[in-house]
Amino acid sequence: MRQIDRRPFVFAIVLFLLAWLLGFPMRAQSAPLGDVECTLIQDAVSGETLYRDGVCDQRFSPASTFKVPLALIAYDSGILSDEHTPSWDYKPEFKAVKRDRKTVDPTIWERDSILWYSREITRRLGAKRFAGYVTKFGYGNMDVSGNAGKNDGLTNSWVNSSLDISPVEQAAFLRRLLAGNMPVSARAHQMVKAIIPSFQAGGWTVQGTTGSTRLGEGGKDKRSLGWFVGWAEKDGRQIVFARLVVDTRRTDMPKGLATRAAFLKDLPGLIK
Repeated sequence: MRQIDRRPFVFAIVLFLLAWLLGFPMRAQSAPLGDVECTLIQDAVSGETLYRDGVCDQRFSPASTFKVPLALIAYDSGILSDEHTPSWDYKPEFKAVKRDRKTVDPTIWERDSILWYSREITRRLGAKRFAGYVTKFGYGNMDVSGNAGKNDGLTNSWVNSSLDISPVEQAAFLRRLLAGNMPVSARAHQMVKAIIPSFQAGGWTVQGTTGSTRLGEGGKDKRSLGWFVGWAEKDGRQIVFARLVVDTRRTDMPKGLATRAAFLKDLPGLIK
């Protein structure tokens, strides 16, 4: 009977023990998460898909694009009054980045994506009303619980936390907004349309908002996210759009702003 050579097994065991004693990691590192890009353009009235490229049905944090549904909520609930009311002063306890330490009104909030202003709105709403509106809207996964064990859903759920939405769902939400079909007042619809920033792109008048965030807790996900979502009009035609970029590439500006710049450049060539 042929005798089995045990030397390779012994050698492997010795290597394992040496690695364990020296503290080398014994588990294989997970493969890096892949890049995700989506550009979705639909007819605002019919919902017909006019252009679609990339992964558009995967959910990610809405980041500052959540300012659109939040503005609907704030106008409907009476927290916001018009384009410039209320105007709130910055307070040190907000702990905002330097560029956001200023007096902010609804128009500036939408234009500059001021996180502390969003959080002041949700604090005034309270957890129950906030969750109720998000559920009524059917917005993404409707999960405003926040990070596990941190009790921060009211002020952080939309920033790389529990609330997620896909580009397809973003477009559907925007179509309902433009049609006046959200479960809020007619004036709330009107005011939100009035404060969303406007841009020009090859004859298109574009209104939209950006979102930027880093994904994952504790550095587990090295990717960053950029959104640009909104609507555009040209020659009596109206479209809604969502562009999403998720990757590890660094940009000279927040990824949402870079995503917006790229989309405005591309739009005239995407829809004839």
